Amino acid sequence: MFAAPLIKTRLLLAPTVLARAAGKLLFPPICLGCQTQVAVPGSLCGTCWSNLRLIDKPYCPVMGTPFREDKGDIFLSAEAIASPPPFARLRSAAIHTGLARRMVGDLKYRDRTDLAPWMARWMLRAGSELLDQADLIVAVPLHRRRFFQRRYNQSAELARSLSALTGLPFEPDLIHRTRPTRQQVGLHAKQRQDNVRGAFRVHPKAKTKLKGKRVLLIDDVYTTGATVSAVTRTLLRNGASAVDILTFSRVLPDQLDLEEDEG
Repeated sequence: MFAAPLIKTRLLLAPTVLARAAGKLLFPPICLGCQTQVAVPGSLCGTCWSNLRLIDKPYCPVMGTPFREDKGDIFLSAEAIASPPPFARLRSAAIHTGLARRMVGDLKYRDRTDLAPWMARWMLRAGSELLDQADLIVAVPLHRRRFFQRRYNQSAELARSLSALTGLPFEPDLIHRTRPTRQQVGLHAKQRQDNVRGAFRVHPKAKTKLKGKRVLLIDDVYTTGATVSAVTRTLLRNGASAVDILTFSRVLPDQLDLEEDEG
């Protein structure tokens, strides 16, 4: 009595299976890092995988800075003690070196927006506790001049992908960059802070969305924290109860001689 429906189901599925097979032949999955062929879409070849340094516990509960040994859940890193950030917690998927650094550059400067959904999956793994407690997601905004030059905001691409993975609302128009800040590359920490001070504004109509909400702020890379700290202060002044930061990669304190742009 079940033979006819079963045959019908198989007939309906057959074209889909064939289409997928044809798609793999025409567009075989390639490594996210080096473009060589791999078995599974969104994966890395062995060589690229060995060049990706994911961040795992133990790490500082505030800054997410990895520790060499487990020091307990209340032990803070030197940077968290010396200069407490305005945000509550920072988490990053990978150390900003090797493949991670190249992927950030490809996403930001070389139109590789196709990387964003896969990078967001690593961010989901790294920031699960932040995502579980967040009410909404925002991204570090670009000034409209730079947006028109680049044609997209790499941080917003990551935020949009995380929203799709988690169901959390993404608010792309909640906060704006009000003036075209200088590129952060080549600036030391104090210059970076001065560069972005007063550069962000919450849209007046969006303040009701912020009141009492825990915000997850997304950026591609954390360097000195000047940009995300400036955005955090703006969000807190406009009613957010707390702000957490989630980035794809981060520059460790002993890497700060790297020339990396924030935002």
